[in-house]
Amino acid sequence: MDWIKIPRGFIVLLSIGYTNLMPNPIFSVEEVEKKIGLTFRNKQLLSLAFTHRSYWNEHRNEIGGHNERLEFLGDSILGLLLSDYLYRQFPDSDEGELSSFRALLVSASACATYTHELQIDSFLLLGKGEQLNLGKGRESIQANLFEALVGALYLDRGFEGVQKFLFAHLLPLFDAILATPARNWKAELQDWVQKKFKEPPLYEVVEVIGPDHSKQFRVQVRINGEIAGEAEGSSKKEAQMRAAEAAFKMIEEER
Repeated sequence: MDWIKIPRGFIVLLSIGYTNLMPNPIFSVEEVEKKIGLTFRNKQLLSLAFTHRSYWNEHRNEIGGHNERLEFLGDSILGLLLSDYLYRQFPDSDEGELSSFRALLVSASACATYTHELQIDSFLLLGKGEQLNLGKGRESIQANLFEALVGALYLDRGFEGVQKFLFAHLLPLFDAILATPARNWKAELQDWVQKKFKEPPLYEVVEVIGPDHSKQFRVQVRINGEIAGEAEGSSKKEAQMRAAEAAFKMIEEER
């Protein structure tokens, strides 16, 4: 595979502002490096990637920042990296098909899966309230951690470093995700509800959380006036699809 080349100067410019961060006193850089099999040149970047805003809010006098800026950067780097991979891997696929493939690989669910595969989620520093979050919001937090790690790795090792690391660790997962046909849960639910109740399911955004660059939408789907499913996603469309999935799986279990 040919690697995308990014000028070194571009990386240096992006790195400005991260070199003076105070280290996190309880975060074990060495343990994380051992887990991911990679030694960071800038240890503070790695520590920052694992610091959630909720933890930073409770320890502002002890640490120098949280991981949302790295998350923002990592999201873009991951999208470009996987777009390049898909373009080369599927030369006969059109733009729409490539976009669908990329959406599968960069979804919150997929990114949370990558975090689990790397076995790094237990190192994330969370505030006391977030530590109690065991629902769908936890998956979002794990996905954001993966994106922050990608951002930190990019600033520390450049684009080629990110590519080598991710394809060495996650290529089988990428291929497995792409090999699994994606079900159109909204279409399946719509068809079933229309036949049974002669009206479509109704979707409602009930909550929007997170910073502007990384919003999470919570959506409920109602069938015949009753809440049948609820889920979160990084877009309204993703949240609706996941809510439809939750509702349809419940219907399948009750059949």
